[in-house]
Amino acid sequence: MVICDSSTLIHLSAIGRLHLLRDLYHRLTVPPAVWREVVEQGSGRPEIVEIEAARREGWIDVQPAANAPLLLSLKHDLDDGEAEVITLAVEHQAQLVLLDESEARRIAATFELRKTGAVGVLIRAKLEGRIDRLSTELDRLRREGGFWIDDRLYLQALQAVGEGEP
Repeated sequence: MVICDSSTLIHLSAIGRLHLLRDLYHRLTVPPAVWREVVEQGSGRPEIVEIEAARREGWIDVQPAANAPLLLSLKHDLDDGEAEVITLAVEHQAQLVLLDESEARRIAATFELRKTGAVGVLIRAKLEGRIDRLSTELDRLRREGGFWIDDRLYLQALQAVGEGEP
């Protein structure tokens, strides 16, 4: 099971790369809070149509978390979507969680959850030959997706795929 937070969905969709999530992971699970944030609260954004279509096609599934005490505890430090993602991942021993926010990633690590985010998805896509240039996609993520990437992370990502200076 691969469980995804809203940021990864929103930002990859904004640059026309939502399909990479299907190509790389085949199926995604999102908790209800993520679905509400992305689709219901994001209505009117053009990329929402593609995300709704992915659910109709069956490769994005919405599934609630059941562990109420853990969920409540996580909501002290995280937003609802991130708390539900981590709770669902713990409950199902998820293969991977897709999270971009640093505090959510830190907390996921305390549960020993394997994690990546939008940048990691693009790195894997580049390494597997699914995109031509990581730098182009990261620039689009910044410019078109409104995604903040630390300059150091940007350079490390490029180096990881052989596009940056050693």
